[in-house]
Amino acid sequence: MVWKLDRLGRSLRHLVDTVTMLADRGVGFRSLQEAIDTTTTAGGKQVFHIFAALAEFERDLIRERTYAGLAAARARGRRGGRPSVMTSDKVRVARELYESRQYTVAAIAKTLGVSRASIYRHLPAAVAAEAAGVRGREGAYPVSGDQGGRDQAVLKSQEQSR
Repeated sequence: MVWKLDRLGRSLRHLVDTVTMLADRGVGFRSLQEAIDTTTTAGGKQVFHIFAALAEFERDLIRERTYAGLAAARARGRRGGRPSVMTSDKVRVARELYESRQYTVAAIAKTLGVSRASIYRHLPAAVAAEAAGVRGREGAYPVSGDQGGRDQAVLKSQEQSR
């Protein structure tokens, strides 16, 4: 027993397969909303298949309307999704702090109230430099006096390799 036919399956094929599997096990099918009962008559099975086809058609129409609405919104300049945490001012400040080589990416992120991933996402040059292996594992420049848990020899060898 289901409330509505389209709640049982994702597609017409899935719906028919599910009802057939239930019938093979001796389980009848009833839909409360559409008043379909396959346990009593062959007419119930016919009505089930007709309503299943209509339910799939309705879902496809809804999907098409949704995509059309999103495309129309994009054409009007609307963007969906969550707003970015990085404003143009934050990107500018992050770039200045990053290029000064005095702050770690973690420190910049903490200062701006964003994640490290947001910093890397909005500073493509930083990501490219890290990918090229210019900086350490976290892609951070140590603040003077703060070696970030690394010893002096490792830091000197990294400086010389640049």
